[in-house]
Amino acid sequence: MYIPKFAITNRILKNIGIIEASKEVIDHAPLLPYYEKRFQNEAIVRAVHFGTHIEGNELNLSQAEKVLEGIDVVGRDRDIQEVINYRKAMDFIGVEENEKNIVSEELIRYIHKLTVNKILESGQCGEFRKTQVVVKNSATGEVSFRPPLAIAIPFQVKDLLAFINSSEDLDTHPVLSSGIVHYELVRIHPFIDGNGRVARALSTLILFQNGYDIRKFFSLEEYFDSDSGAYYEALQSVEKNGGDLTRWLEYFTQGLAIELSKIKEKVERVSIDAKLKSKLGGTPLMLSERQLKIIEYIQKTGHLQNKGFPQLFPMVSEDTILNELKALIKNGIITKSGSTKGAKYIMK
Repeated sequence: MYIPKFAITNRILKNIGIIEASKEVIDHAPLLPYYEKRFQNEAIVRAVHFGTHIEGNELNLSQAEKVLEGIDVVGRDRDIQEVINYRKAMDFIGVEENEKNIVSEELIRYIHKLTVNKILESGQCGEFRKTQVVVKNSATGEVSFRPPLAIAIPFQVKDLLAFINSSEDLDTHPVLSSGIVHYELVRIHPFIDGNGRVARALSTLILFQNGYDIRKFFSLEEYFDSDSGAYYEALQSVEKNGGDLTRWLEYFTQGLAIELSKIKEKVERVSIDAKLKSKLGGTPLMLSERQLKIIEYIQKTGHLQNKGFPQLFPMVSEDTILNELKALIKNGIITKSGSTKGAKYIMK
């Protein structure tokens, strides 16, 4: 069985702490179904776009979103197909997470089939490569990595699967297991193409299956693509350090910590606290972005006055803001104290 080599550094501990704290908030935040679905859709779009963009896909975020909505866009056929395929792979992972199936060679092969459908020849989809390949730096053309010989792939994949399916027994934190699997599949490079996408999808599945689906609000792909140089440098650090994964895991855990911190802030803005939820009496209420911002402001400062409008909404007219306030008053969320320009709006 594959036994990863790494050290638990202060940086990793700090990142895991941020991840756990953010996860706790996100998992237990009371959200209206509208926001729950919106955050999940946004995460899928970002995962699909950035997960293919890092591999050279030329579609922008808006175009990728349109493709996922079934809207025609002008772009290379391969780019469009990659987006469609990766969405199917992510959807499959969501189903697998619920099934709680053991990760198998067949499952990895199937993820690859979904990822490269209509891109590679049918005989190469879901099949381990039979030839030696090298990974080159797209900017310089230099060989940056030589994966194992094709003959070694089945044995190394088997070792990795043994680790995946016993990592709980090894007492490995799920986030670290996810990062380890991500790296190891990239290193083995079992397929002729699509290895990065399969590795990122499989590492996400590892998180999902181990209680870290975090309402499916997150996407690590954007973090990797935001500085692809740092991503590949972190991957290459393992070989440079004699197989030690510490530097890579510091990078990986930092990415999830950053992503979940952002999600936590978004969730806190739109979540309905216990008092507000009880005021609504369990009745679904759609709040606009401005109304959410008003509530957030009042909760932080204690009240809102007319003179604070320009600071809160610099480009919005006073009448528009007053209409938002009237809606909140009508729904029993806030109340108005006073009747002049000096009136205060407070939580009811």
